[in-house]
Amino acid sequence: MPLRPSNARTVGDRLKLHRREVRADGRTYQVITLRSGTRARFSTNLCHDTWHILSDPHGARLLSRLLWGLSFQRHHGSLVLLDRRFIDPNPFDAEPGRPIALIPADLTRLTAAAARRLAVPRPRSEGTVRWHTWGLDQAVHEWRTGRADGSRWRTWRPAPDVRHAAVEPVGGLLTFRASASLLRCWAVYVATMGDYVHDGMSYTELDGPRWGPCRSDGEVQTFTDYRQRVSVAKVSRREVLAAGHLPGGPAEIRPLVWRQNSVVRRRRIRASA
Repeated sequence: MPLRPSNARTVGDRLKLHRREVRADGRTYQVITLRSGTRARFSTNLCHDTWHILSDPHGARLLSRLLWGLSFQRHHGSLVLLDRRFIDPNPFDAEPGRPIALIPADLTRLTAAAARRLAVPRPRSEGTVRWHTWGLDQAVHEWRTGRADGSRWRTWRPAPDVRHAAVEPVGGLLTFRASASLLRCWAVYVATMGDYVHDGMSYTELDGPRWGPCRSDGEVQTFTDYRQRVSVAKVSRREVLAAGHLPGGPAEIRPLVWRQNSVVRRRRIRASA
């Protein structure tokens, strides 16, 4: 049954999500996915050796709930999968985004073979779960209060466990793996990233720089016009590829698409005037 429009846009405690069991590479995984009709969309890219999750403010709010709820899971093999149904081409040059896996490091080990199996779309659900995020709103309030009075580094919760944290591609998925305590920190960072917006863009790091090294850095970056950017980039890429006489690889094509983005935007502005 498709989601009603109001439910597709709702981001709060007790979200309805889908669950299924998948047997892969000798392990059983409890895979949590978004319901069909969910409005949020995401993409990914690698820039300056940092993997990014890209979305709009609505997607960031949903992501923060997913991270927080995942930190309280107790079943071994649990993970949250943002599968290809919810992944756009990236909003810069329309290269394909990767499906995203959020992984509790204390419970789940994901091999490349298992990731390849999980990356295959399986829209059928084996049940619906209510995603509890009790405590997130209070943690966000504490973080903002501590930031305002300058006490956040001294008083906001114990330092998280950064062991086994990593942001890396595994078997076709882009994986964000962290301990329960670090997942909760990431959830708060993502929930509050919209407090500071510059020209419609906001970002936050997903790593452990304040307490210790994460094996690879990650970020969440949002744009208020994310969907428009994706649409423009798709048109630009299609027009660049249709022109022919292209250089060899993606690194040479990207700048052409970036320049074409300006052409497509100006054309749309003239058409709407």
